[in-house]
Amino acid sequence: MPEAAAPILATTREPADVHGVHGAAGLTHWKCLAARRHLSGEWEAVEWASLPPGAVSGEHRHTRTEEIYFLIRGEGELVVNGTPHPVGPGSLLLTGIGAVHGLRNTGATDLDWLVIEMPAPETTRVLRGRPAVPRSTPPKEGRHQMNARLYDLDEHGSVDPRELLTGPLSLVELIRVDPTVPHVLNSEGVEHTLFVLEGTGTAVSGDTSVPLAPGTALTLPLGGHAVVDTDSSLRCFHAVLDVAGKEAT
Repeated sequence: MPEAAAPILATTREPADVHGVHGAAGLTHWKCLAARRHLSGEWEAVEWASLPPGAVSGEHRHTRTEEIYFLIRGEGELVVNGTPHPVGPGSLLLTGIGAVHGLRNTGATDLDWLVIEMPAPETTRVLRGRPAVPRSTPPKEGRHQMNARLYDLDEHGSVDPRELLTGPLSLVELIRVDPTVPHVLNSEGVEHTLFVLEGTGTAVSGDTSVPLAPGTALTLPLGGHAVVDTDSSLRCFHAVLDVAGKEAT
């Protein structure tokens, strides 16, 4: 029997400083929490980013990847296809192919958010040397206005990204773990990423126990198993990506 895949643990401590993100002036703090080279699914990366007051992550168009933004703290303005939207903790943006977005910190404190980026299925086909699927008809005028959607995840609790995105991301949700009911993650045909927003706890995978605290990310590769527990309460962002046609190794 193959050995269970070990979880990937990362924190937001000691981020890199990046200047001029997407052509914008100013500073962004950035940290990669998990990357596709360590995973079986079609992830590009799971990342954390932070804008100081007044800083901007410039507007850019997605031509090969789909992406989600989840706002953790701070206040900002998210420009989506030319339209500005005020955003704050709990705001979730699904960004499909062709959409244009950018983010500005309009508050007095840092603006922190999570990024999950995935190659679109058509991009994956090309990267694997398969022929592209020709368009049967040109895109309709105004279609680009339908390729991004903004949610309040605090209000919804969970969102099925397949309402808009075409890739394998199948669930985005907020979960709360309490001492009476540990939360079990099984990566059978899927991979998980979990980011702690509030509280402390532990994740046990086999003989490994890792501490969980705000700013900690736990990503569980295909074939992995973890039990998340807490002595008080733990509030987390959770995303699930389907891994079709692959088995744990």
